Amino acid sequence: MKVGVLALQGAFREHLEMLKQCGQEGIVVKTKAELKQISGLIIPGGESTAIGKLMNSSQLDEAIIHLYNHTNIPIFGTCAGMILLAKKIKGQEQSTLGLMDITVQRNAFGRQIESFEADLDITGITPPSFKGIFIRAPYITEAGEGVQKLAYFNQNIVLAREGNILVSSFHPELGSDLRIHQYFLRMKK
Repeated sequence: MKVGVLALQGAFREHLEMLKQCGQEGIVVKTKAELKQISGLIIPGGESTAIGKLMNSSQLDEAIIHLYNHTNIPIFGTCAGMILLAKKIKGQEQSTLGLMDITVQRNAFGRQIESFEADLDITGITPPSFKGIFIRAPYITEAGEGVQKLAYFNQNIVLAREGNILVSSFHPELGSDLRIHQYFLRMKK
């Protein structure tokens, strides 16, 4: 089966390219019907409010929740995808999918002008270190008991997994290192 990349807004093309480089077929997901064709889903970075509204208006949010709850399909959310998968957003009432027991802080490292790269040590993936690309990135402020904290930057959780859901604050799709996408693809097995 194919891995779907939610393509409502954001960096979906880059994720499709990473999947191709990993030897995995990826498809664009814009409709509920396309969700039926996939065995994994990536929710890309972008603007979480816009993606959330588009998911809601097309009822993709309900379809993704139903799909995960009934099939345990692996889901990977990067940046805005992390925000959308969280149960709570600190200080905000934005609607989310609520599939991961985390609370996130939006734009936690500052505005776009404060974007940066950092070498990360990732449990189960490194050494050598992984170059994380942070753009208006969130981080996890609280994590439930079942959440594995896989990477930190300045004591803040920036990569985590709970069950078959993986989230990152940063954008692995914007670099050339395939290891995080490969890790996600192994979750399908």
